[in-house]
Amino acid sequence: MENSIVLPGDVVGSTEEFVAGHDTYVAGGYIYASTTGQVEIDRERRSARVITKSNAPPRLQNGDIVVGEVIDMKESLVILSLAVKKGYESRPISDEEATIHISNVKNSYVKDLRQMFGLRDIVKAKIIDERQLRLFTGDEELGVIKAYCSRCMSDLRLKEGKLECPTCHNSETRKLSRDYGLGVI
Repeated sequence: MENSIVLPGDVVGSTEEFVAGHDTYVAGGYIYASTTGQVEIDRERRSARVITKSNAPPRLQNGDIVVGEVIDMKESLVILSLAVKKGYESRPISDEEATIHISNVKNSYVKDLRQMFGLRDIVKAKIIDERQLRLFTGDEELGVIKAYCSRCMSDLRLKEGKLECPTCHNSETRKLSRDYGLGVI
């Protein structure tokens, strides 16, 4: 079965032999492919997964890390247009919007969302509700990874723990990812 090409619904292995990995699911004691791809068996971890071989958008699940752009802000809600899922950067997400509720921004109280995010900011977040596409940014590695000045739309630079605009010298705050400005997901 290893290295063979499978279609959604094809048997990848049994739960007696392996643990289900990425792009698989379990039913009736068997592991099935949830996407078209190549079967990969990890003998050390005793797991079976499918490596996608199509350009179809990745399936979003709870716990996945995604990146998106802030397209709208409400009093207690930020709306993102999702772009990519971590680990599947070559397969963009299209036409999916997700939300971050004010209670899921940080692990502490947030009074004003406009102090945490700005329009056009690029945000890395974790999916906590795959059905309603609700996101969480409370962990250190989650949050804004690129921000723009609210006055002149220039890239904000991180300088001594603060965001500054090199063009108009405006200073702003955000819920920053520890990866801010590094260009990594």
